[in-house]
Amino acid sequence: MTADETATGRTDPVSGETVRHGSGVNSTRAFPTNAYPAHLDPFVLFERFSIDPDAGFPMHLHEGFEIVSYMLEGGMDHEDSLGVEHTAYAGDAMHITAGGGVRHSEFSADGDACNGLQLWVNLPRAEKDADPDYADATADELPTAELDGATVTTVVGDGSPLELRTPTEYLDARVADSWTWTVPDGWSGFLYGVSGDGTADGDAFGEGDVLPVSDARDVELRTETTLRVVAVSGRPHGEPIRLRGLVVR
Repeated sequence: MTADETATGRTDPVSGETVRHGSGVNSTRAFPTNAYPAHLDPFVLFERFSIDPDAGFPMHLHEGFEIVSYMLEGGMDHEDSLGVEHTAYAGDAMHITAGGGVRHSEFSADGDACNGLQLWVNLPRAEKDADPDYADATADELPTAELDGATVTTVVGDGSPLELRTPTEYLDARVADSWTWTVPDGWSGFLYGVSGDGTADGDAFGEGDVLPVSDARDVELRTETTLRVVAVSGRPHGEPIRLRGLVVR
């Protein structure tokens, strides 16, 4: 399977892969990796990033997709060619529509390290050159539900102020006992382990693990301690994903 193919079916959990972006910036990538080399239509890539104090990404260009950054620890300074300057802290999220082209930089804030999650979502062919846009949401603005066995925050989806051009649901679930994630009919998605350990449909699942799913189904998560995961699903475009460095065509 090549990196330009769309995944089909379901795989067992696999471990993320370390990616080094340069001095002071490292990531654990969920996909595409050597263990799971496919994109997962409509998703281009997903990774957990870590930025050392006073390090980050200088101004760079993106085109042809959308970005969701969700902070786990510390703060990240964002600046872009739209004139936006913003610092996101733990629990905050930022959304960029790169479309026809946007330049931005990302650096750790306040002289401290930070880490978070970044998702790239493909834009359909007809919207590749859409006007670039930016939006953000604080942790208080993201709806959180206390369920039996889990606490679930909606980063993108019902009740969130962040809306993508591709129908997408992005959940942050802190599982204390059990929680069932449902992938809608016709959608694809993945689970990513943020911290703790437990099981996903009976298979061991913990920090840095990835479970891609491209068919409508329920996935049961269980833990005897604590398990934090993000569960992301979206409606595929049915179009090739062509990643060329920082551009998706």
